[in-house]
Amino acid sequence: MNGAFYKGMRKIVWHVGLILTLAGFHGWQSPAMAQKGGETTYSFLGLTNSARIAALGGEVVSIRDDDINMVFHNPALLHNEMHNHLSLNYVDYFAGVNYGYASYGYSREGIGNFAAGMHYVNYGTFDRTDELGESQGTFRASEYALNLFYSRSLIDTFLTAGINLKPIFSSFEQYSSFGIALDAGILYHAPETYTTVGLVAKNLGFQVTSYAGQREKLPFELQAGITQGLAHAPFRFSVTLQHLERWDLTYDDPGAETITTLDGAVERSRFDVFGDKLMRHLVFGTEFLLGKNFHIDVGYNYKRRKEMKVNIRPGMVGFSWGFGFRVSKFHFAFGRASYHLAGGTNHFSLTTNLSEFYRKQP
Repeated sequence: MNGAFYKGMRKIVWHVGLILTLAGFHGWQSPAMAQKGGETTYSFLGLTNSARIAALGGEVVSIRDDDINMVFHNPALLHNEMHNHLSLNYVDYFAGVNYGYASYGYSREGIGNFAAGMHYVNYGTFDRTDELGESQGTFRASEYALNLFYSRSLIDTFLTAGINLKPIFSSFEQYSSFGIALDAGILYHAPETYTTVGLVAKNLGFQVTSYAGQREKLPFELQAGITQGLAHAPFRFSVTLQHLERWDLTYDDPGAETITTLDGAVERSRFDVFGDKLMRHLVFGTEFLLGKNFHIDVGYNYKRRKEMKVNIRPGMVGFSWGFGFRVSKFHFAFGRASYHLAGGTNHFSLTTNLSEFYRKQP
């Protein structure tokens, strides 16, 4: 038992080191380790598709169950219980923009687990005009990413590694771009203690062709998370650490309130600098599991709240909620995330196990 345990721990350390090495190589290839919003291309890769994930704060990499939508956030979450599962997701975003995601899982004993998904964003139809404002017709803008997943258990079922290869196509009027990205993740799952720990490096890759001759960085991100269930209570808690590749996620806000001391120094108000930087990395989610057929989800994203709230009326910015229920062979989920005082996003998910449609009844 001890020998198997130590062997397992060595493999865990090895795979963590591999992911960190890939992340470090990507950072060496381009200065992505210091990237900020607006400085990378293909930002749609970070959009949350699943209603359940959206309700849990927008970032989760460590919930292991039969929800195939979880695989989008960490390919190591793909396992054989997702065989023949199909998911459809639709998001009513802002300003007429909508996007969605569809995926399917397949497992083969002795080989591993596979899944394929398509992630798209439709920015809508725009008017094309010349320099005098004369109409020249219309054009559309959209982006697509094909997701090709593979995962395999390394030590029984408590350690899993997975990858997600993502060919990307982006089109804005006459400008288009093609790129390749890769996600690599590992997962440690201990069912006897209801504990799951995940680590994933996202969007390692590059542009193959650029929009206007100058290649841009991809939105690389390193995430880790832990999910803890309770043996005698219907709750499951998740904490996700986002943007581990960079410590300082703050930015200078010229409109922020300040306090001037007697000696003339200017200090930030309302929060300690260290605590603010730490909290921007944390996303919290809680699930209330009422049996196998109904769940209620709530989440809190501190970084989103700090960046998007209006100080005089912060409202519920950064908070999210949702629910899911099963009807016959289908599982429906809804998630609502508050981004700004002006409104939030609505997420809709439908999943099913296709095997149930042709399973013989006793």
